[in-house]
Amino acid sequence: MPSCPECENDLDVEVDELEEGDVVVCDECGSEYEVVGVEPLELTRVDEDDDEEEEDESYDEEEDEE
Repeated sequence: MPSCPECENDLDVEVDELEEGDVVVCDECGSEYEVVGVEPLELTRVDEDDDEEEEDESYDEEEDEE
């Protein structure tokens, strides 16, 4: 069973059922990881700041159009 890189808690996932692009959430610390590889399992942390920046950029574009 894979463990969370942040808090080292076991991640409650079935490795055989994971596919690239799936998001795994640690029950202990709440960190989110995207599956970027399955053989072997590779996880990358989902950065919440990226989503906020994208929203800000689309908002700015709407202002420019007015």
